[in-house]
Amino acid sequence: MAGSDCDEHVKIADHVILNTIAAAEEVHDALDGLVEQTAGDPGAPFNPEVIVALAALKNNDRSAFESLRAQLKSAGCRVTALDGAIAEQTGNAGGRQPTQADILVGLAQTAEPFHAPDGTGFADLDVNGHRETWPIRSKGFRRWLTRRFYEATGGAPSSEALQSALNVIEAKAHFDGPERHVHIRIGGFEGRLYLDLADNTWRAVEIDATGWRVVENPPVRFRRAAGMQALSVPVTGGSIEALRPFLNVKSDSDFVLLVAWALAVLRDRGPYPVMVLSGEQGSAKSTLLAILRSLLDPNTAPLRALPREDRDLFIAASNGHVLAFDNVSGLPEWISDTLCRLATGGGFAVRQLYTDHDEVLFDAARPVILNGIEEIVNRPDLADRALFLTLQPISEEHRRPEQELWAAFETERPHILGALLDAVVVGLKLLPETRLEKLPRMADFALWATACEPALWSDGTFWSAYCGNLEDAVEAMIDANPIATAVRAMMTARTVWTGTASDLLGDLAKEAGERIAKSKHWPNNPRALSGRLRRAATNLRKIGIEIAFAKKKSRVRDRIITITFSAPEKPGEFASASSAPSANSGKANLGNGFFAQSARTQNSDADAKSRDADGSG
Repeated sequence: MAGSDCDEHVKIADHVILNTIAAAEEVHDALDGLVEQTAGDPGAPFNPEVIVALAALKNNDRSAFESLRAQLKSAGCRVTALDGAIAEQTGNAGGRQPTQADILVGLAQTAEPFHAPDGTGFADLDVNGHRETWPIRSKGFRRWLTRRFYEATGGAPSSEALQSALNVIEAKAHFDGPERHVHIRIGGFEGRLYLDLADNTWRAVEIDATGWRVVENPPVRFRRAAGMQALSVPVTGGSIEALRPFLNVKSDSDFVLLVAWALAVLRDRGPYPVMVLSGEQGSAKSTLLAILRSLLDPNTAPLRALPREDRDLFIAASNGHVLAFDNVSGLPEWISDTLCRLATGGGFAVRQLYTDHDEVLFDAARPVILNGIEEIVNRPDLADRALFLTLQPISEEHRRPEQELWAAFETERPHILGALLDAVVVGLKLLPETRLEKLPRMADFALWATACEPALWSDGTFWSAYCGNLEDAVEAMIDANPIATAVRAMMTARTVWTGTASDLLGDLAKEAGERIAKSKHWPNNPRALSGRLRRAATNLRKIGIEIAFAKKKSRVRDRIITITFSAPEKPGEFASASSAPSANSGKANLGNGFFAQSARTQNSDADAKSRDADGSG
């Protein structure tokens, strides 16, 4: 009997323990299925055990509480009364109620704040299963937070509450969040490149030495600026030759340089050469710009006028990867210097609006493309960073309707982009072992284009085209500079000239002639001449003319200028690849789409601002 009594007591104890565990599980799961219960019974959230669980959830996870509260409201619960019941449970019925700003800060806890190296606050948002990245002060983030507030409360936050909440969220991003780089269109991470497709699901193309692929939630962060449009999703199996029918380039060398520029655009770092297009009206300059922008960095405003000040150029560079300026009639000295910094990388600093001391900083490189009827680049420092293409005018019988041209391009665009990405893959693979015997001014660009070359052409094709373009640029810069032209003419009959700047100014005036010497482009004093000589020295050296400055021993302020002439640099001596004939003297491309079918015609509205297929620009 004693043994039976003992067993009975053990069974009773076990039963008590199981009941206790079950009761604990029921309390722990008080919120499970609460939304569904509320739909059938609006009083379900007011059960005492549920109120306790809701109070604990509000205290421990405000974001989860607000989300559940919004669902309960949608299910028919009187959330105002529920808030009062929770406040009574926590003993805060007569205390401070959460403000709109408090609620907004709580709702923002589902975002992941961080800051960029310049201190700008950003947040990663989970939107319909994909990640989006927005500046905390942007309209995109404000819309997301306002939407969350409306879902939680059924109302709209005041502007003061929203501003206060943004201040707190931005402070948390700066002091508590990690530091990350944020990119526009193209970024790099651990040896891989990422190209932002700018689609609704924020996908990107991942590129490495083994291939390329479309990925979701890439490891780099991208920012969506106003006007950005989606790229075509690239496809494999395309050929770069599919691009040629849409571009009015007159020689193979010009097409090679244009493709090399496009490959540079697909890198996450500079330097980027400045593409300069010139040609008569109706030579498809604007169309070429619009096609390249659509292929590489589409935007609602693909072509823009040249900015009038640094601030405008800074804003454009901050909000786009490719800068395309249409119908440029001339480059002021300040913007020529600024474009040099943009090409090779350099800092901008402008005063922040409505402040006395704060500055907005920008330090990056951007690909730039310009077009104009005349030769718009006249400073040698920018010419060294540029690629020059001259387009032929298109006769009326060879023009194509704009609608037809763009429809055909949209069909080929995914294949063309895929062909460019194939070349980038090869470039990433071969760049570490790519070498040139001597390097030009844009050395990194030349190395990158050379590394990508095997995917497109035979070895040496790019270098031949590039050298020819550099030679043409030197001749063009000398011809456009009256001082350089006069020095070249003076040195044709001698090998050495020595004297002061005053002496040289007189001798060069004789070479140039009275009309040029009295023009506004001629220096009016020896000091101005010295400055002009220093700018021209680089191009003159390439044709064998050296200019040296030295002080006289007797009079410190006077300088002796020595000009010597020797054999000029040989074409293409930067590297082992031989130089090609001038890129602008190549045989006309009669096989591209602008000349292929004489039946394709349209009205001759030349040099307009719109994307005319007749080559307006």
